[in-house]
Amino acid sequence: MKKLALALALGLSVSLAQAADAIPVQKVDRALHDRLPPEIKKAGRMMSVNNGSFPPYEIVEGPASMSGASADLTEALAQLLGIKIEHATVSGLSGVLAGIKSGRYQLAIGPIGDYPERQQKNDFIDFVQEFVVFAVQKGNPSQINGLDSTCGKRIAVMAGGSAEQVIRRQSEACTAAGKPAVIIQSFADQPSSILAVRSKRSDAFFSSQAPLVWFVDQANGQLELTGQGRKNGFGDIFQGTVVPKDAALGKVVLEGYQKLFANGTYAAIMKKWKLEGNALTAPGINLAKGAAK
Repeated sequence: MKKLALALALGLSVSLAQAADAIPVQKVDRALHDRLPPEIKKAGRMMSVNNGSFPPYEIVEGPASMSGASADLTEALAQLLGIKIEHATVSGLSGVLAGIKSGRYQLAIGPIGDYPERQQKNDFIDFVQEFVVFAVQKGNPSQINGLDSTCGKRIAVMAGGSAEQVIRRQSEACTAAGKPAVIIQSFADQPSSILAVRSKRSDAFFSSQAPLVWFVDQANGQLELTGQGRKNGFGDIFQGTVVPKDAALGKVVLEGYQKLFANGTYAAIMKKWKLEGNALTAPGINLAKGAAK
């Protein structure tokens, strides 16, 4: 239902070519299976929690169903571990982290942003890197090519996100230099932000590259990306799967991902969803070292 609403809002459909791509089936790794926490082995399953659609990684289709790159990664990991990994959706990142802390959910496949302050109570098994860029109207009529070209422009951002913080600092820099402030337009979700750009109510949407690539690809030539290859107010950004701090499960998931990287499954998933530009050469735990500002 949620995926359908997303598609209707944007006039989109998931590519049939993506759906046709096959991901290798995994053989159970008994050694990894045996190292799972006893309660997970006994149940034969564990629960991964998310906070809604984050295409092309997580596309929520129902209360317990999902498609996208992370869904493919989840299925491959589940096959490797010899268990089922089920999906649950809650509201907001705070709900995700609280659910993991309470033990209601064992992990959040994500990817979720890895920041040093979050590492104090959680471990991140990072499997992608991210960049923050701009989605603009085709031809880039407002000539937005990076943060320094946003003064006086209407910039859409996700409310409460790190991109909103960065663009607010940039607006202050604009006025300090005697230039017009950035007109910051905060939206509750990505579809609303994208629609604002497509309808010319916003000059650009400043957000994560991976979902923007997906939205632009599905926008029938109406949008393009700009500001690529620049820091745009951020340092290195890593994203990954969240598990409780120092949990034995974290090491099992890391080794599972290492095997999926080594046997080509990870690369196949990233290619299927056009995420090659976000791929890491190897997964790692808590890679963020004071990364994103």
